[in-house]
Amino acid sequence: MITTLLVANRGEIARRVIRAARTLGVRTVAVYSVPDADAPHVAEADRAVALRGSTATETYLDVDQVLAAARATGADAVHPGYGFLSENASFARACGDAGLTWVGPDPASIEAMGVKHTAKALAREAGVPTLPDALLETDDPDDWARAAEGVGFPLLVKASAGGGGSGMREVRDAADLTGAVRSARAEAARSFGDDTVFLERLLDAPRHVEIQVVGDAHGHVVHLGERECSIQRRHQKVVEEAPSPAVSRELRERMGATAVALAETLGYVGVGTVEFLVDDVGDLHAPSASVAPTLAQTPPEPPFYFLEMNTRLQVEHPVTEEVYGVDLVALQLALADGEPLPFTQEDVIANGHAIEVRLYAEDPAHDDRPAPGTLHRYAHDEVLRWEDALGARGEISAFYDPMIAKVIAHAPTRTAAARKLAAGLARAEIHGPTTNRDLLVAVLRDPDFLAGATRTDFLDRHPQLRTPQPATPGIVHLAAAVACTSATRRAHDPRAALAPPGWRTLRGTPRPRITWAGPDGEVDVAYRLTSDALEIADHILALRDLTPGTVRVTHAGVEYHCRVAHHDGAAYVDDGEGHSTWRELPRLPAPDAAAGGAGPVSEVPGTVVEVLVREGEHVVAGQKLVVLEAMKMEHPALAAADGVVETVHVAVGQYVEAHATLVTLGAPEAQP
Repeated sequence: MITTLLVANRGEIARRVIRAARTLGVRTVAVYSVPDADAPHVAEADRAVALRGSTATETYLDVDQVLAAARATGADAVHPGYGFLSENASFARACGDAGLTWVGPDPASIEAMGVKHTAKALAREAGVPTLPDALLETDDPDDWARAAEGVGFPLLVKASAGGGGSGMREVRDAADLTGAVRSARAEAARSFGDDTVFLERLLDAPRHVEIQVVGDAHGHVVHLGERECSIQRRHQKVVEEAPSPAVSRELRERMGATAVALAETLGYVGVGTVEFLVDDVGDLHAPSASVAPTLAQTPPEPPFYFLEMNTRLQVEHPVTEEVYGVDLVALQLALADGEPLPFTQEDVIANGHAIEVRLYAEDPAHDDRPAPGTLHRYAHDEVLRWEDALGARGEISAFYDPMIAKVIAHAPTRTAAARKLAAGLARAEIHGPTTNRDLLVAVLRDPDFLAGATRTDFLDRHPQLRTPQPATPGIVHLAAAVACTSATRRAHDPRAALAPPGWRTLRGTPRPRITWAGPDGEVDVAYRLTSDALEIADHILALRDLTPGTVRVTHAGVEYHCRVAHHDGAAYVDDGEGHSTWRELPRLPAPDAAAGGAGPVSEVPGTVVEVLVREGEHVVAGQKLVVLEAMKMEHPALAAADGVVETVHVAVGQYVEAHATLVTLGAPEAQP
């Protein structure tokens, strides 16, 4: 029986496992890197052990350090969460050799499913439908071209090891194949230590549907329905739901039986997920509010194809828990202890609908660029299920995935769940780095989403959702920022109590004129503030109940209840539906020490993975000079103009801070 559980992970999944273990009376041990020393999962565990280093490779992926932490704390079991070592068969085997209970499937099952091209072969043997594919076993581009002809275009180049979208490249034309294979191999080697790749036929707009399977040590395997995870960016999931809006009872039974058959073939014990692509493209441009077909018009069930099997808990597992009333983490622990499944397939009955979104510190308007930094305030109600990686404050580290939280809503219907989730997200107060919150809210309220048109190209077909219109007029939030900033200053100035707001010693004194930086850039405004009104930018807005932190602003006959918080020189405004950040700029800007420096800088902190130029080399505008890797993404640094490389400031493997100069470019030599 498990008594002390070491959680070999971080963030929201570590907190989730610790919470489940506590309900079962199991002691917990956390491990943490240097950047995670103050992370919530460290404080919530019964014991904690520091790991030497900062990067994932130095810490959470260091098997020796993790096993040493287990020995030091007397742990008798290890839960790997997901990511990191969760699908590492060698680690699972090392845990067994050390006398630790591994909370997961047998290492043989992990190995069988861990290499994608061999997993597909096993799936075919079990009768699971698969897409055409070909393993690239040589370094000869001619061999690659012949393999591609057999698979057919369009296709994907995919890393055999790992997942999460790394080592994956889309190829639509034979001319692009060689570069895609080399790029995917290089990324796969960096990410997984294995540069093996294969080709697979690409379905242009399928649905990504997965089946949750669970098996015990007594030969019983059942499935817990499906999840749809089609809305993705960079082949990584953003919105997940259960059940799928496109899966009928008949299709669910077929896919479920197929997934169970594969798990039985493996002798699978534990929680796992079999992922499929469902090809129901149809007319992608049909009206959102299309009429449901009559019984006579009902189309045949769409084909589905095996994608991969994840031999671990999935990030999106909460939607299955909400719909089927099962605690999957507690079930993992019970199965690891050798207990039989507490239910049969007939007991599995869905209840309502659940939707999960992944809240990331990233900028959807700029290619989902990660946005590490300090989260000054993070507050939300408890109407929704929040699986938080951080506490009320925290640091989003550049060393790891930029997820802030998973947010889940459960309701009797899909529409009700979407409405509930969108409203709860909009109400949350998230002060600090840019997030994808507005994108998520816009997706949940989009007519095509509500109609169930959620295929893998959803975000490509709805680019406007990346920069949605603000829910509140910008002038309202600017007025709130100006008024509450003024009230804050008055609260800290004892002389202010002697005069009302806006009082001047001389008639005709000009209005204060200040430049504010907001969501749409800089705004130069003159304003006049009184105790009950603000005249600003040709608008007169009524004010009520003005304090340093709150104000009720009336604009065009509508009153908005605004909350304003000040962090690090910025005013964060929330009103329950809208939110924005405003920063009062100094009247005399400080001199820029970096002014005049030519060449690209790092947009985010990260590790240099490629240096593509040498000193003295001529480059052209838009040419890729350096590639950084940060927060599971590659970030190319491009030349802004034609020039000559004067100095390369970085080398492969070097870690650089944000805004560091990578390359200095000089003017191109004049032609005679």
